[in-house]
Amino acid sequence: MSTPTDEDSPVEALPWRTLTTGDSARAESEPVEVRRVVLQVIGAALAVLVLVGAVGVVVVRSMAEREALNDASHLTDQLARAVVMPALEDALIDGDAAARQRLDVVVRERVLSNDFVRVKIWSPDGVVLYSDETALIGETFPLGEEQRAVLAVPATVAEVSDLAPQENRLERDQGRLVEVYRPVWTPTGKPLLFETYTDYGTVTDRTVNLWRGFGGTMISTLLLFVVLMTPLLWALLDRLRRARVSRELLLQHAIDASQDERRRIAADLHDGVVQELVAASLLVSGATERASARGDGEQAAHLRSAASAVRASVASLRTLLVDIYPPNLTSAGLAVALEDLGAGLRGRGIEVIVDVDPDAPTHLDEQRQRLVYRTTQECLRNILKHSGAGRAEVSLHAEGALVVLEVADDGAGVSQAALDGTATQGHFGLRLLADLASEHGATLRVSTAPARGTRWRLEITP
Repeated sequence: MSTPTDEDSPVEALPWRTLTTGDSARAESEPVEVRRVVLQVIGAALAVLVLVGAVGVVVVRSMAEREALNDASHLTDQLARAVVMPALEDALIDGDAAARQRLDVVVRERVLSNDFVRVKIWSPDGVVLYSDETALIGETFPLGEEQRAVLAVPATVAEVSDLAPQENRLERDQGRLVEVYRPVWTPTGKPLLFETYTDYGTVTDRTVNLWRGFGGTMISTLLLFVVLMTPLLWALLDRLRRARVSRELLLQHAIDASQDERRRIAADLHDGVVQELVAASLLVSGATERASARGDGEQAAHLRSAASAVRASVASLRTLLVDIYPPNLTSAGLAVALEDLGAGLRGRGIEVIVDVDPDAPTHLDEQRQRLVYRTTQECLRNILKHSGAGRAEVSLHAEGALVVLEVADDGAGVSQAALDGTATQGHFGLRLLADLASEHGATLRVSTAPARGTRWRLEITP
């Protein structure tokens, strides 16, 4: 049989659909790969490390900032009590230059340092009475709500400075700063607002120091966890591997036992019932000839009918033997085995044409030849049970680098439910056939439509 053209088969013009095995079946058939599992564990550990590290950075930075604000607050309190208030004079409120000059000497000698970058003293109405940056002295800016609250209820407040307001324009080139303010009093008890600005770098330094301790502890803990988990993981993988090997051995033993039993049943039928029926057929045929020789036409007709029935039974049993236990593909050959399958349908009234390219089987090993045989067998069974076809064609040929099996019929076609694996009880398990092809690295396709027949196509890479 040559490969059909569009004129030969109405199915050929229909699109092909590839049948694939289910994800769960593939997952069950895939062995556990130790390398993949180990890589997944290492990846999970790294992901946890990154996640904990990211959270740790946020937590450590918050802790470092809180500690830096507390330190700046305490230091500003000490400077206010021990240095600034003893140097304050009531004349500073009146803008006395001498009083301001004497305060400036104290601030520059005992307050300003690598940490403190700016000092301001405000009046309650927002006038800058003193600053180490002389350009700010005398300017007026509205005090914020928190600053007014500090003057009303004495407290020390530390926060990361907002450099956007105009009063902080001269600090913007300093980068981020920590701002601390609290009330101070002149010798006569008049309240003023004392404000300091500290370099934010102290927060960064504290973050680094805290992170060294936290990060070292975290990393060592994770590494210890991985080290402790490695033997358990290895034991689990070894157990899974041994269980998989055990399942495969049990499956192979079950298959071998099934093959042995099928072989025994086939041998018993062939050597017992089939041989006895063949002998009975010969006896009946001899009796028919003797009846004809005596001129007893009626008895000869009955005996001839009985002989025909016995021969039909022998043919049916031989077809059953092929179904129960297929021929040895290595010794009998794939072409002979496919022809035997076709003969089984011919005995049931379906015309079957089998065309095998002599070179095609030579490209296939024994496992793939058995795949071709099983696929053909299942397709022909499906044709016999469900299609109502009167004609079927089986073709095995080479197409480039592929060996292609095609089984076509002119029957009723395959329903969408059957293709999706949801057919009613008794229908052919198409997904099982797809699984069988997938296990051997082959691709199974189908082209079908209602009342337009079905064409199966198995593509095998040798």
